[in-house]
Amino acid sequence: MRHLVPRVLVALKRLEVLLRRQRHPRRRPHQPRPRLRPIERHAVTNLRQQYLDAAGTATGLLAADEVAAAWTADSALEGFTVAGLAGHLAAQIWGAAAALEGDYTGKDTITLMEHFGRAKWIKTDLDNEANTKVRDGGRRLAEPGPEALLEGTRERLARFETALPALTGQEQAGTDYWAYAMSLDEYLITRIMELVVHTDDLAHSVGIATPSFDSEPFDTAIRMLARLSVKRHGQAALVRALARAERAPADITGL
Repeated sequence: MRHLVPRVLVALKRLEVLLRRQRHPRRRPHQPRPRLRPIERHAVTNLRQQYLDAAGTATGLLAADEVAAAWTADSALEGFTVAGLAGHLAAQIWGAAAALEGDYTGKDTITLMEHFGRAKWIKTDLDNEANTKVRDGGRRLAEPGPEALLEGTRERLARFETALPALTGQEQAGTDYWAYAMSLDEYLITRIMELVVHTDDLAHSVGIATPSFDSEPFDTAIRMLARLSVKRHGQAALVRALARAERAPADITGL
């Protein structure tokens, strides 16, 4: 039996070497080092598609029976009826379609934050010229009634969607009464934010649940509101409001 022991040990050694090679195969000199597969990332939807998604959600709210039923009632926003607020919400779609056809000759193109720095409707008297113009515009748009407003909104959204494939996002955009222009993509960020905020205003005004937006346009709106909040209140105020109830400030609104 003793003469079998070395053979058994040799066999066990060979088996150990074989198992090690299976776990850690040697590469031939000419073989490239194997690469790890990259982590797949979720494709980020561009801002034009985000805008279409947000506008579609808002248009769905304009079609709600509760909006038409409360058309002449006061809304949750001071100075707006439900009709006027619906018109202002729709204006974020009518205006985007018109922005593609605007003439911006001689106007400087400014950045997103420069735009909000010049905005005369943020934290000002409700009866000032800028806010009065906003309310009057919504009311005029809604004057033909809820069905006509909805039909016109759908038509302009379809017009914008048709133009989408040819857009780069760097085209100039804006309104007739702005003294400046913005890039289309940055202009659409302002519209996405308006759509998210005023959809909630209108849904609350007529007593129904606020529609849920797709995550990407909603994130864009929240990022913009957060930036405006930080600009007005500072970083610490926003962090405390979101993470520390015991020392959260009373107000972190960005608008």
